[in-house]
Amino acid sequence: MGEIKIITDSGADLPKNLVEQYNIDVIPLLVYLGEQEYLDGETIQPVEIFNGMREGKVYKTAQVPASVFREKFTEYAERKENCIYIAFSSELSGTCRTAQMVKSEILNDYPDFELEIIDSKCASLGFGMVVLKAAKMAKEGASKSDILHAVQFYSQHMEHIFTVDNLEYLYRGGRVSRASAFIGSLLNIKPVLNVEDGKLIPIDKVRSRKKAISRMVEIMKERGADLPNQIIGISHGDDPEGVHALRQMIEESFGCREFLINTIGSAIGAHSGPGTLALFFLNEKAPL
Repeated sequence: MGEIKIITDSGADLPKNLVEQYNIDVIPLLVYLGEQEYLDGETIQPVEIFNGMREGKVYKTAQVPASVFREKFTEYAERKENCIYIAFSSELSGTCRTAQMVKSEILNDYPDFELEIIDSKCASLGFGMVVLKAAKMAKEGASKSDILHAVQFYSQHMEHIFTVDNLEYLYRGGRVSRASAFIGSLLNIKPVLNVEDGKLIPIDKVRSRKKAISRMVEIMKERGADLPNQIIGISHGDDPEGVHALRQMIEESFGCREFLINTIGSAIGAHSGPGTLALFFLNEKAPL
């Protein structure tokens, strides 16, 4: 029995070196500037998005098209591969539903095709850390049921705490109201948000970037479990200084030593904007 194939989409924001090391198949979400279509992480990179947004450009995004899933899944079905597709939260994208629909079609032609589709209910590097756990287990030769159990645990217990530098970007993406964005920018308010059951939910509003980072660490203290023994994820919208400040505070507060840090990808970054800072950790000790 061969290694289980792990498939995901670019909403996972995983560093390219890990994607290659663990042989993860990443299907790109779509990004649009006007009529021009780009493939997230392939034909457009995050730095281009963030620089464009600072200049006032407005990007749109779209889910993975059904035709792309059809082609991809058919290839795997023909090769009789045993696959797990871990999808971006269904509350934030239609990608998971499209994949499930295409799977039903493919099974008509390839009834023996072994494909599990998991709605991670996660986003960005929190989602990426779920995928990475699955890919590490697959490489070690774990069984499909063991991988699926781990994916379920990591998906259910992955905290996502983040702040944005400018509410305008979330407003453009339909995540906050025009009034909230306007008042927020006037008062230099930095929201602290999280992802609950796959949806974006505000937790708090503070009056400066520094306070937002401190509040993220406070929430980590309230919610985290076995923090020094975890890999802590940090993703950012082209903000290495913010990452440094957050990492330092986490190291000093909890003694964490292992971090996974990456830029937020083009598709998610197009909504959150430059200066976004996001933190990911487990709220329950992971089983061995």
